[in-house]
Amino acid sequence: MLAIIGGSGLYSLGEDFQLGDQLPQQTPYGETSAAPLLGSWQDMELVFLPRHGEGHSVPPHAVNYRANLWSLKQAGVSRLIAVNAVGGISADMAPRSLAVPRQLIDYSSGREHSFFDGRDGRVQHVDFSEPYSAGLRASLLQAGTQLGLSLLDAGTYGCTNGPRFETAAEIERMRRDGCSMVGMTGMPEAGLARELEIEYACVAMSVNWAAGVAQGDISMAEIMTNLEHGVAALRPLLLAAARLILR
Repeated sequence: MLAIIGGSGLYSLGEDFQLGDQLPQQTPYGETSAAPLLGSWQDMELVFLPRHGEGHSVPPHAVNYRANLWSLKQAGVSRLIAVNAVGGISADMAPRSLAVPRQLIDYSSGREHSFFDGRDGRVQHVDFSEPYSAGLRASLLQAGTQLGLSLLDAGTYGCTNGPRFETAAEIERMRRDGCSMVGMTGMPEAGLARELEIEYACVAMSVNWAAGVAQGDISMAEIMTNLEHGVAALRPLLLAAARLILR
């Protein structure tokens, strides 16, 4: 089963997503952000979950990532595409750019970041050298080529806590660390997927320049405009990728 987690701006898959069942929100780790939706998207069965809940009511630091991932696993999900709005740090991540990152660095803190919390008396570790699934990344990139989209096959995603934006000094540090984009939701989501043996890939949508990269303050009006533009390109990309993954 394939699942898509929608980030900022992507709260549904559109009118052609035919809803089947709403899956339970309650899990051993609390409630999911919203009820995961099992349905048919142009005859392909998949699950959709809006990460920030209905009406974007859940801020990034408060998302119950463990509940979301656990619920998808219980529904039989084995492959997962996550959509993440980001700020661009490198020159090739200008606003309205789309990327399929290869790596990530986690700067977040205070989040429940593992199912292996030691409460069962065991210590477990998972390999996370390559955080994103090569197969899913390839399908996304092939779908982008089919649609004639300029889709960046590169990049390191830096995950911060939010909900505030970063300082210019923080972004400069992230640039030195090798980050090409910054977001607030990439972790612990990717790590939890790995613990549950769910293949995971990210589509990053640049909606603004990160702090200090361009002149002036970060504008929410500009972000909203760029989100609308990005989502218009994202739905066809996700649909084409889903066809490649599920064929």
